[in-house]
Order: sequence, then structure tokens, then C-alpha cells
Amino acid sequence: MNAEIIAVGSEMLTPDKIDTNSLYLTQELNTLGIEVVAKSIIGDDRAKLTAAIAAALASSELAILTGGLGPTEDDVTRDAAAAALGVGQHYDESVWHQIEERFKKFNRTPSANNRRQADILDGAEVLPNPNGTAPGQWFSRSGKIVVMLPGPPRELKPMVASQIVPKLSQILPPMAIRARWYRVALMGESDLDSLIAPIYTKYTNPVTTILAAAGDIDIHLRARSANAEEAENLLEDLGSHIESLIGDRIYSNNGDTLSKTVGDMLRALGQTVAVAESCTGGLLGATITEVSGSSRYFAGGFLTYTNEMKTALLDVPSALIEKHTEVSEEVAIAMASGARAKTHATYALSVTGYADGDQAGLVFIGLATPKHTHARRLSLFGDRQRVRGLAVINCLDWLRRSIAHESR
Repeated sequence: MNAEIIAVGSEMLTPDKIDTNSLYLTQELNTLGIEVVAKSIIGDDRAKLTAAIAAALASSELAILTGGLGPTEDDVTRDAAAAALGVGQHYDESVWHQIEERFKKFNRTPSANNRRQADILDGAEVLPNPNGTAPGQWFSRSGKIVVMLPGPPRELKPMVASQIVPKLSQILPPMAIRARWYRVALMGESDLDSLIAPIYTKYTNPVTTILAAAGDIDIHLRARSANAEEAENLLEDLGSHIESLIGDRIYSNNGDTLSKTVGDMLRALGQTVAVAESCTGGLLGATITEVSGSSRYFAGGFLTYTNEMKTALLDVPSALIEKHTEVSEEVAIAMASGARAKTHATYALSVTGYADGDQAGLVFIGLATPKHTHARRLSLFGDRQRVRGLAVINCLDWLRRSIAHESR
């Protein structure tokens, strides 16, 4: 079974609202083996919503609508669903009685327009809403299902757990969806896709999705089968080919961030890391310590934005800075060495460079290990935020590879 989710409400099209319901619904549906193939947000427009519901039912077996079940004229979900399905509506006295009883609990009286919430599609099953006045509805015909749910998460989630999941479980064949989530650092999206596309395009199951961010690429594999073991075997078949092509550029196969991957490596070996930062302004240290439990392996950091602080805190010779400038291989090495010596950490990373200005993107990173200390020159591009972020990713991936190499 494939499903489509439609979030209803013009407020969802503003920059202040995020459709979190669809994320929750996707998780619950995937657990049942239902693939969510489309999501959309439609404002309070009957005609557009009617067309969206009709289109969803033309391509999928299940359409779930969230929101638009309130008492006002702009709550159009009931009318649009009835129009898309070609059915009428009827007033349900028992539903109205439940609405009245809920209002009484709060010493309130429902207004006349609340009666609209008791309008039920002909042939639909009422889904009680214990946390709100808007009941849900379940309509099934000719292998197609439309589910209407209230928008507030505190109302929707309990209804899904107690009513929707059990109802779907009764009609679904056994199905399992399993996923694998590779993460790759410092590889261009086009380069990666040209490398693995000849492999993954041969598969319709698993389905492959590639998501790219600056310096970081996610490869999502999703497999569907009658049981979990078969789904895992499908993932392993495609995944093993991808792993052989990309090699150690993959830093995670379970979706862990680069900072968590590095942290897990350090913790497993009982090792520590320190940082010395200039142009990143603490971003490197913040990225390392965003991981819970990082105090076990993060020894500390130095934010040395000025030359004077590099000398005072890290013992970088002022003569070295005068000779090579603060943005240089020599100073990056001295900063890393100083940070390791001051903290007695196993490893130390350093960053010095230009995040903007005439030489924006010129960055040197340093790495001090128990065996050696050296630096790399980076030529990064983008705005200030992107340059700083890429510098951090370069540092962490270099550290990851060094830990793996030196622990052999």
C-alpha cells in the first residue's frame, strides 16, 4: 500500500508553521510497511483541496488528511473530501452530543457553527477524538481509503496510535520497510552520483535517495519486503556495492553525524581531542560537543582570534606569525601543537584562515597526533557561514581518518 499525506490549512503555508504531523505519520505508516509517496500542503481552498484528494486517490491506495475539521467556514476538509469522493454528508446527532458533552466539561456552550463538526460523509466511519471537538473520519471504497484527522498533534497522535494503526494492521498484508543511511564527507554530489548511479538505478527495491549539503552527503536506501529479514537482505545487496565503490569516504552507515562518529571512535579507544580556533570562532568545539557524552573525550579548546592570544595561550612564537602571517601552514601547525601540549590530549585540531574578505576561503587546518603534526591548505568557497562550516567538516574528517589509521 502506498500513501499520500495532505496537510490542510492556509496557516501551514506561512513561514511560522511547520507540518510536523506528516513526519509522525510517515514513521507510523512505514512501521506498517506503507510507503509514503507524496506529501503536500493545501490552503483553505475547497477546489484545490478537492483536486488534491482526487489526485492522491488516483495514484495511491491511502490518503490521509490532517486539519481543516474545525467549525468555521474556512475548515474545508469535509466538503472537499465529499466532493472528491462524489458522496454527500449527513448530520450525526450522536457526534453532536459528544461535542456538547466535551464543552460541558469545560463549562462552555458550543456555538451554532460547531454543528458543522457533526457533518459526516455518507458511508464514513466516525473516529472519536478524546482530546478535541473535531472527530476524525474513515472512508473506504473499492480499495481506496480516505482518513480525515484533526490538525493539533495532541489530538492527532493518540487517534493514530489507538485507531488508525490498528485498523490498517487488520487489512494490510505482512510488510516490512527497512532503511540504511550512509553519510559521506567531502565528496561532490555529482561525483558521487556518477560513481554509484550505474549500480542503484538497476534497483527498484531498494529505492535510493541522495541528499546533499555543504561538504556532507546522505544516501538513503529503503527496502520493502514481506518480512524484515528479506528487507535487510535487499539493503545488504545494494549497500555492499555502494560501500565497495565509495570506500572509507563513508563515515556512517546508520545516519550518525560526523561529530558523533569521531566521538565514538575516540571514546572506544579511550582517547581525547582538543581544538585551537581562529576563523571558526568556536564552531569546531561546538560541533564536537553537540554530542551527548562528549565530555569523555573533549579535552578543551582555545579561541585565539588575535595574534596576541595565539602567543599567550598556545605559545605560538610571535616571530613565526610575523614571518609567515597568522594564516599559514606554520601557524596552523604551531596552534595544534600548542593545544595538544597544553591539554595533554591525544589529538589536537587547529583552524586559521579567512572566512570573508579579499582572501575568503583560504584556510589552514592543523592536526597534532602522537606520531606527527602537520597542516593542510584549503581553498573553500561560499559565504562566511559556508566557509566556516566546511573548515569544521574538513577538520573532523581528517581526524576520523587519522584515528582509523593510527589505531591499526
